[in-house]
Amino acid sequence: MLKLALLDIGSNSIHMILTEILPDLSYKILDRIKDVPRLGEETFQTGQFSPDAISKGIEVVRTFTTLARNRGFTRVEAVATSAVREAANGGDLIEAIERETGIRVRVVTGQEEARLIYLGVRHSMDFGSRNVLIVDVGGGSVELIVGNRTKLLHAVSLKLGAIRINDLYLKKNPSSSDALKRLEKAVETELKPVLPRFKKVGFDELVGTSGMIGNLAEVMHLQKTGRPIPQLNLARFSLKDIMAVEKLLRETSPKRRNEIPGLDPKRADLLLPATIVLRTIMERLDIGELNVSDKAIREGLLYDFIDRHRDGIQAEQDIPNVRRRNVMHLARSCQYDAVHAHHVAKLCLQLFDQTASIHKMGEREREWLEYAAILHDIGYLINSRQHHKHTYYVIKNSDLAGFTVDEIELIANVARYHRRALPEDDHRNLKDLDAKHRETLTVLGGILRLADALDRSHFGVIQSMRCTATPEALEINLTATDDAALELWAARDRKELLAQGLNRAIRLTKATAPGEFDA
Repeated sequence: MLKLALLDIGSNSIHMILTEILPDLSYKILDRIKDVPRLGEETFQTGQFSPDAISKGIEVVRTFTTLARNRGFTRVEAVATSAVREAANGGDLIEAIERETGIRVRVVTGQEEARLIYLGVRHSMDFGSRNVLIVDVGGGSVELIVGNRTKLLHAVSLKLGAIRINDLYLKKNPSSSDALKRLEKAVETELKPVLPRFKKVGFDELVGTSGMIGNLAEVMHLQKTGRPIPQLNLARFSLKDIMAVEKLLRETSPKRRNEIPGLDPKRADLLLPATIVLRTIMERLDIGELNVSDKAIREGLLYDFIDRHRDGIQAEQDIPNVRRRNVMHLARSCQYDAVHAHHVAKLCLQLFDQTASIHKMGEREREWLEYAAILHDIGYLINSRQHHKHTYYVIKNSDLAGFTVDEIELIANVARYHRRALPEDDHRNLKDLDAKHRETLTVLGGILRLADALDRSHFGVIQSMRCTATPEALEINLTATDDAALELWAARDRKELLAQGLNRAIRLTKATAPGEFDA
């Protein structure tokens, strides 16, 4: 196991993540730390770092690396982005950091920064067969990237970062309408020559990443719902939502922007220029919706490190689908019973497919069911007693990249109801499920509950089934390789939830036994 610290020295903030890379090339992120020294402030006007900026940068890196080493992280990978690569004395800062801390910082080009961002985002969501446009609004630059599941197709790095354009156009007179018009014109001028190529390459959706867009998402969610955002990754917002927050920022004096719910006080002067850039990109490319990723350059740096040092990411090669890969990582981390889990999943999918004409569900629900089946017993890692409840909160509180918060909640609940009590309105774990997802839970939970019963002995006795439906009942004829008395006994006790979900009685027969067994 390799303990690795990753440092990202940006124009606005410095981030560090502490991670363990496991022998199978998967990883665990143990901690994230951030400070906001705003190294790029005034640098884009003067062309160099002030002595104060250099001192702040050294001090933050020294603090972070001391913390990492004290926790046993002796390997540190560090990159610096636009402010350092553009400042005339950026080399002085890099040399001073190495002299004071022993850390060698790699200054990445705009293209390399875009590539690392692409790697980070690609591993946080399922691209499927689509081309995805990624926008990262940083302090010094904006990266626009088009890529798909296998490769980066086109990328540019633009000098439109929030600190840069704030310093150039809004610093002296942040409330001036003329200054805002000049800023908007500069944004249009920078974007105009590069956007046609992105239209030509083509893309199916927009994903936004970086601290700026993340903070914008928090503000938008609070404006819409009055509640904090439950999960940043895969949150979705419309162009209308973005324009509403831009209007709010324009109409709020700079001194009072700190009062806007969710707005990071350290970004109070930067969120408006960042929002203007994002809105302009969406308008000029005729994009109506933004998806948010909470992964970017730091996670990309991690994947790049593994790729460069381990001849490729073995886990990704074995399981290309990011959602399945993360489910399997969670299952293995919890020491799951692979034979039983995958046999139950097989039975679940047989039952789902053969009742599709009744429940009318599709591939996405089928995928949720399979993952819930794989994970249904992971609560045993904590305790065998009430392990179904332990399973629920382990899934709910795991970092399952590629899934929305609603999907995680549903999968956790399907797994939770594989045994014991049926879903009840007063169960706290159901409070975040809407009516449609409650119906989905009843069917999927019912299928898993019955499939788990059909492997009660964990010997894979029931191998397949044939379902025949009438308006009153679902007849399930089971093929067994051995005596299935225990499985049939358990199924009789666990069929009620599926009967509710399909609105008909459930009757089971065993094909290899003489006569029929009615449960």
